[in-house]
Amino acid sequence: MILDEFDNEVLSVINPSASVNNTIKNFPQTAVTFYSQALMEKFVDLYHPKKIAELSHSSGIFPIYLINENGVDIAVYRSMIGAPASVLQFEEMIALGVKNLVAIGSCGCLDKSIEEFSIIIPHEAVRDEGTSYHYYPKNDEIRMNARVVKVLEKVLRQRGNDFIKAKTWTNDAFYRETKAKVNRRRSMGCRVVDMECSAMIAVARFRKVNFGQLFYSADNLDSDYWDPRHLRNYSLNTRYHMIPLAIACAKQMHIEMPPIANK
Repeated sequence: MILDEFDNEVLSVINPSASVNNTIKNFPQTAVTFYSQALMEKFVDLYHPKKIAELSHSSGIFPIYLINENGVDIAVYRSMIGAPASVLQFEEMIALGVKNLVAIGSCGCLDKSIEEFSIIIPHEAVRDEGTSYHYYPKNDEIRMNARVVKVLEKVLRQRGNDFIKAKTWTNDAFYRETKAKVNRRRSMGCRVVDMECSAMIAVARFRKVNFGQLFYSADNLDSDYWDPRHLRNYSLNTRYHMIPLAIACAKQMHIEMPPIANK
């Protein structure tokens, strides 16, 4: 099978360094990315950050902003949805100099007991997407760096945030989450579903950088019929707290995580 063809050669025919302006001096080693355009716009409104660069693709131009959080420079950008697009941008941010990344996005629930807008730390992911197999040998599952998970837990506890640790099902075919597949992933221990996490973990391991993810729970798939919950009545106010939380997690990762700790 093609998925068996993992190649551990670091250099490719096309490399991310060819797509970015890697002459930017003192580019932050730590970054935050939001998958939500609305959250990104709110971040800009709250922090009035300085634009320092951009990621430019046929899909559009994605500004990279800089903030300084108590002495720590943090780059902030918006990720595109889906494993291939998200990984493309992650690769380019690494080429610019990023060693630590915290991603903030929504997830679907495979367990209806998880209330909407719950904060979830994924510690493991089922690799039901294709991108990760270019970065990590064939295996059904991949684990988040345990040290990163501990840093995220520490920050959430210090800030008084309740959270859930859960295995996620990363599936890049949004409209193919069939009932049979949902049941199979539940039997594997998955409690949530997303579209990027397993691929982002694989990139971090391959490039020897640190990656952490926080989800806020959205729709529910643990029923006979799809329950969109807030996805059809979107209330941004309930997600505002994810912005300073992401920045706090990134700052703590910068302090505690050496660049190549990905065991």
